Amino acid sequence: MSQNVAKLENLIGYKFQNISLLERAVTHRSWAYEKVPEGDEEKVREWQNESLEFVGDSVLGLAIAERLYLRHPKSSEGDLTLMKHHLVSTGTLAKLAQNLNLGEFMRVGRGEEKTGGRRKQALLTDTLEAVIGAIFFDSGYIAARAFVNRIYAEELRQATPQGSIDYKTLLQETLQAEKLSAPVYMVVKSEGPPHDPTFFVEAVWETGKVEGTGSSIKSAEMMAANLALKLLKKPKRAKRKT
Repeated sequence: MSQNVAKLENLIGYKFQNISLLERAVTHRSWAYEKVPEGDEEKVREWQNESLEFVGDSVLGLAIAERLYLRHPKSSEGDLTLMKHHLVSTGTLAKLAQNLNLGEFMRVGRGEEKTGGRRKQALLTDTLEAVIGAIFFDSGYIAARAFVNRIYAEELRQATPQGSIDYKTLLQETLQAEKLSAPVYMVVKSEGPPHDPTFFVEAVWETGKVEGTGSSIKSAEMMAANLALKLLKKPKRAKRKT
């Protein structure tokens, strides 16, 4: 890892004072499990990036909320929430992580390597959030905010409420317009390891149901709502006269 540190710092545009923070930020739990003695959970937690990801998620949320407020001071809370939800979504974060080529520097276990872990949206998202957390602990919020603003520059420029659709809200409004009750979302099952699950969620309403999948329950619900909207937009076939 040490030989790639300078290259990674150059890509993210930030030089660490404590380089071990960056090394931990790009270390996945699967790699840590392979490198520590069996059963040493404390050492696994010390090496892998989940705690940094937890902090980075909060720092990212604050930085994005601050920037959106400053850019759109007259927007409603609802519009700001829509834009924030889109900007911190797994899809957006994974795309930014790919732009930074973070996958190349991630430390993953052999199993993840074989199954394309370096390209998985969930792992890329977690790693980018961990990097944000690492910068926060290395230099504080101002430095972390500057990093977020830099990598999000184009996304923030293009962010609009209309381009940040909340499919769950839109589905509920569509059903209400049809005098139907709001949909109910139910987790049908989940598959995969704890660090990389896939959730299956059904959206059920009075006249139909669909199933969506995602790396989180929220993303699976959003996919289900999007599929439901597409189904509702399909023209209804006229009944044949007998």
